[in-house]
Amino acid sequence: MEVGKTLPAQKAPPGEEAPPELAAEAAHWEGLEETPEFKELVRARWRFVAPATVFFLVYYFALPLSNGLFPNVMRTEIIGHINLAYLFALSEFVMAWVLAYFYIRQATRVFDPLAEKVRERAARGQKG
Repeated sequence: MEVGKTLPAQKAPPGEEAPPELAAEAAHWEGLEETPEFKELVRARWRFVAPATVFFLVYYFALPLSNGLFPNVMRTEIIGHINLAYLFALSEFVMAWVLAYFYIRQATRVFDPLAEKVRERAARGQKG
């Protein structure tokens, strides 16, 4: 499917007629991406996702770069024979879970209320 094209209307099974509220409801979603509510939702998501993605990529690539550029530092034993490189690698799992927690918290506090506004706008109709 191409971006910007609408889906073809789904036909009711033979012998059944589609409820009129379904046809009316489908029309309300067209053009919704131009509404202030939708644009606010997209901006809010990008304000979180873009920095989180940059942070994740920097943190993720810091391990191989550190191992290549500073091998003696990364071989430093911290606890027994567990070196800094192993601890850093394990910290990436923790970092991923922490990012997921912050995303869920942001989604609950910010994205979900904004998405509800978008759904309400769609229910009212484009002009509503």
